[in-house]
Amino acid sequence: MKAESPLVELRLWRQFAAVAETLHFGRAAARLHMTQPPLTQAIAQLEKLLGVRLFDRTKRSVQLTEAGAALLPEAQALLARARALPAQARAAAAGEAGHLRLAFVSTAGFTLLPEWVRVFRAEHPGATLDLLEATGDVQLPALERGEIDAGFLLHSPGFAPEGLAHLLVAQEPLVLAVPESHPLATARTLAFPKVLAEPLVMFPRRILPSLHDAVFALYHAAGREPRVAQEAIQMQTIVNLVSAGLGVAWVPDSVRQFQRPGVVYRTFGGAQAARVPRCETTLAWRDSPSPVLSRFVAFARRQAA
Repeated sequence: MKAESPLVELRLWRQFAAVAETLHFGRAAARLHMTQPPLTQAIAQLEKLLGVRLFDRTKRSVQLTEAGAALLPEAQALLARARALPAQARAAAAGEAGHLRLAFVSTAGFTLLPEWVRVFRAEHPGATLDLLEATGDVQLPALERGEIDAGFLLHSPGFAPEGLAHLLVAQEPLVLAVPESHPLATARTLAFPKVLAEPLVMFPRRILPSLHDAVFALYHAAGREPRVAQEAIQMQTIVNLVSAGLGVAWVPDSVRQFQRPGVVYRTFGGAQAARVPRCETTLAWRDSPSPVLSRFVAFARRQAA
């Protein structure tokens, strides 16, 4: 069985570094505010623990051995990290440092997320953001299990997840993504009867139930049943399938940022616009947030305002 490495106290490394940097036991002892005999004993103890000689000593000089020279930069780095620990602890307690696991739906990635991440990192350089793109059906169990700290979720107005703290950060209407070659792409005005008759590219209900139901309610109110030609999970994929001519799609207005060749985004005007479903983006997190998450929530409140 391999012998365990000796546990060396930080005090011994500090004493070793002082002697190695001054190459003089007397000056090193003065720097450490101690007398020379205990320092000599401490270095002997360290050499015994390590099983190597760190210094070549004569009556006139002290020199580092090869082992001592190799250890010096590592010991200096260790001591520097130790000196930084109190400030790091205070920063973590204040939320200025720490690790934040943040999930987001693809629509947040089109608009608010890039700017928010840039500004938050600039304001809190000690905080680390770990970003994960995930749909709502993935985020909610991950929040429950503590695998992520917070997430940006998409839903219909008023359908923020229960049992979670949440903050509304954006509202937007749905727009119609249409194949560029389709007559609806160039029609002067859009009429619901023609739009609702088209095959539909749609996200599955399991990933976004409230918005899925809102779109279906639009069709049912007009006495029609949606003709779902194809389902896809990501909004980018939905738009790509529209460009392939598989149908039209209702997508959040922020998806306009995804300028896919072969796709035109159309909106409704006048009284028809009031019938188009809207959607909301919410930041959700579990109660009792960590300090760094509290910082991010406060930041999100300012940005959303």
